[in-house]
Amino acid sequence: MMSNKIQIERFEKQLEFIREIDKVKSIFRQTPIINKSRKENDAEHSWHLATMMIILSEYAPEKTDIFRATKMVLIHDLVEIDAGDTYLFDAEANVGKETREQEAANRIFSILPEDIGCEIMELWHEFEQCSTNEARFAILMDRFQPFLHNISTDGISWLEHGISKSQVLSRMKSAVKNFPLFWDFLESNVNAAVEKGWLKPD
Repeated sequence: MMSNKIQIERFEKQLEFIREIDKVKSIFRQTPIINKSRKENDAEHSWHLATMMIILSEYAPEKTDIFRATKMVLIHDLVEIDAGDTYLFDAEANVGKETREQEAANRIFSILPEDIGCEIMELWHEFEQCSTNEARFAILMDRFQPFLHNISTDGISWLEHGISKSQVLSRMKSAVKNFPLFWDFLESNVNAAVEKGWLKPD
């Protein structure tokens, strides 16, 4: 049985981590919220993905542990507290991303008691390596959500960065291709976005 002193120390570490991850509310992404008034922050993004997990769970691969996948989307961007948000289509900014984020994970997750920190690190690596059905479904949500925002906001982010059809398809393919319903939706809306001038044609 855990002594009172150890329990208090554990509780304090958990609270320290909870205070630390409040910083994720200040990490802003390139994706606008759908009313177009501002860009979303990482906390809002993660909440949206977790909700999508629940609503769209019927499209996950058979025997996918949705609770585990939901935990992945809730913690996957915590590393951006230190590493910052890296825009999907910015090739230059993506150089060194893995190293920056691993260093951030090492610091942030080590705030927790060791057993919880190890579990969170394992979930984060599973997501990053796309090694399980849970990770693949989580990554699908992570890629699909900003796409949905772009087609719902007249392509604001795409226009701002001069994004082309081929960039969207190439960056989305690995995450979405194995989910036919999502891929068909993506392809038809990419073509519509080109026609509307939101994406540059190739």
